[in-house]
Amino acid sequence: MQGIVKTFGEVVACNHVNFSVKKGEIHALLGENGAGKSTIMSMLSGIYKADSGSISIHGHTSRIRSPKESMELGIGMVHQNFRLVPTLTAIENIILGEKKDVWRGASWRARKEEEIAIFANNYGLIFPMNVPIWHLSVGEQQRVEIVKTLYRGADIIIFDEPTSVLTPGEADQLFETMKELKRNGKTMIITTHKLKEVMTVADEISVMRKGEMIAHIKREDTTMQELAQLMVGRDLSQGFELPSIENGKRILIVEDLLVKGEQGMTALNKIGFTIHEHEIVGVAGVAGNGQKELAEALTGLIHWQDGTVILNKELLSKPSVQSLIDKGIAHIPENRMKSGLAGDLGIVDNLLFKTYRNKERTKFSLLQKKKNQKWAKELIEKFDVRTPDLHSPVKQLSGGNQQKLLFAREIDQEPKLIIALHPTQGLDVGATEAVHNMLIKLRATGSGVLLISEDLDEVMQLSDKILVIYNGQIQGVLSRDAADKDEIGQLMAGLEVRKEPIYESANLH
Repeated sequence: MQGIVKTFGEVVACNHVNFSVKKGEIHALLGENGAGKSTIMSMLSGIYKADSGSISIHGHTSRIRSPKESMELGIGMVHQNFRLVPTLTAIENIILGEKKDVWRGASWRARKEEEIAIFANNYGLIFPMNVPIWHLSVGEQQRVEIVKTLYRGADIIIFDEPTSVLTPGEADQLFETMKELKRNGKTMIITTHKLKEVMTVADEISVMRKGEMIAHIKREDTTMQELAQLMVGRDLSQGFELPSIENGKRILIVEDLLVKGEQGMTALNKIGFTIHEHEIVGVAGVAGNGQKELAEALTGLIHWQDGTVILNKELLSKPSVQSLIDKGIAHIPENRMKSGLAGDLGIVDNLLFKTYRNKERTKFSLLQKKKNQKWAKELIEKFDVRTPDLHSPVKQLSGGNQQKLLFAREIDQEPKLIIALHPTQGLDVGATEAVHNMLIKLRATGSGVLLISEDLDEVMQLSDKILVIYNGQIQGVLSRDAADKDEIGQLMAGLEVRKEPIYESANLH
């Protein structure tokens, strides 16, 4: 790709970018959210058309005007948000769109299923063929997406943030798959901002910053620190020590909590814990072990079937979302664009969602436009949210700026307890550092934090206390000083149970 330019209005997403990849290599394209890496790959895959510049595949200049033309050139893309139909089975998603023989009934389908099963096994990509997509784990869904891409003839495979929704174990499996694909002569491009993964799997690395290509390096000739500096244009802190603060009073007490999830299955089975002022309690576990239901129960999105929840000495019973907001609970949801922000609305509207009824924001039942705009401007400056203006749709912001906007809205209410579900998922190193600093400041000011994350390094780095959850139960609780990664891994897999008190009794009875 030579001299690629792409603009969106006045925003220059790619500024005369040059990018090349050798056949049969794994090439990492690094950059912060908003650096332009997804945009450049979207042009290679036919989603966007470049304003100017040229693209050559195997030495031949090619015009790519649609995903179909890209696929005809042997280019496939595994998107961060999978392009699968949830109600169809894996096999139906893979053969979707095939025209010939489609009406030949069960025998044709059986042949296709056998053919695709052999095809998938050759690459070590195992998943249930006849189960609806929505029943599969995220890792299995990604394998279906990869097989679909390969089955349609891709020799150049683009992985867009491939591990942003995977557990550590699923990410390791993906890396093994990539190495197998490489042995079979496939070429792979990974857009990412996770430096450890780049150093694990990539052969060569290109770095983008603010829409420009600034470096091309062999993996063995660089370090994670150098790559981080290239990405953000400055030195990043080398980790940190969590300041020692004595716990305050108990903010939250949970005892024997029983929560049903989808299909009426038990998601949380009699769990209990406490959170104090000045305390970050981390929850470690593989996806699907009750973390999502825990966050939803404590924010009023679903009701628990049994158990006791006490917030600031007040016993809660089937609370609404609004009542919990009023009692001082803030929420950073798992999917910021699905549950946290309205993508088509601007900065001011998104900041107003929880406070538009307040007298500071409304007068005589009308929003105070000028006052609210001034307030919004102060917030985005305070939290360093970078946006063209206050009315730009938030879907046009980078992931990091979307997350900072979400934190700005939640923290502005001075919450007593903040429940943060995967707060740095999909964020680059600079945005991740900003989120971590915000959580530490909340802890310092006296708030309690429930940090639910599948990034074990993040949980161990930030938490005063770590709860390990498996199959809807707390397998163990470890203090920050006693936390051991191997032991936590055993607890996460359900191979070990650490017998010790999980919570301080509320002495209700």
